Amino acid sequence: MASYYYLIASLPELRADGDLPITYDEFLTLCQSNVSDKDYEILENLTLNSTEGPLVDEWSKFYGMLNKELSYQRSVNLGKNYSSAYDKDGFITQVVSSALSAKNPLEAERLLLEYEFENLDSLVGLHMFDDHVLFGYAIKLKLLERLSCFEHEKGKAEFNSLFEGIQQRVYSL
Repeated sequence: MASYYYLIASLPELRADGDLPITYDEFLTLCQSNVSDKDYEILENLTLNSTEGPLVDEWSKFYGMLNKELSYQRSVNLGKNYSSAYDKDGFITQVVSSALSAKNPLEAERLLLEYEFENLDSLVGLHMFDDHVLFGYAIKLKLLERLSCFEHEKGKAEFNSLFEGIQQRVYSL
């Protein structure tokens, strides 16, 4: 397990309710000369669905459960059957239920992001300045990048466009 004192200490703080202070590419640039070739390659190919790397396998299990619960509850809300069996977690079920009943998709994403950050903090635990912290940071950064793709005005415009298209089809019947 490598130590990354300087690198981790120099990274800006990531908060679920904050902005994206650094891009993932900028993060990789900082990592390039400070981490092992193996860790860099894993970081370079990291996605939210990755399973390789320190802490990443544990994250993957949690993230998989969260996504399965989201799929299940969305299917039920649409009146469809959900055919996959999975282990339920009561707390994940509550969080997903709260997110799906949020007043808009952005609020739902923020609720899920906060829960994901809490889970990552729990997985990192008492690790300091090592690969667990580095990979936890990388995943948080990926989550914030995903959230930054949600633009309220752009989303509203797309919704209105889709809604107008549906209205026109209904009126033409």
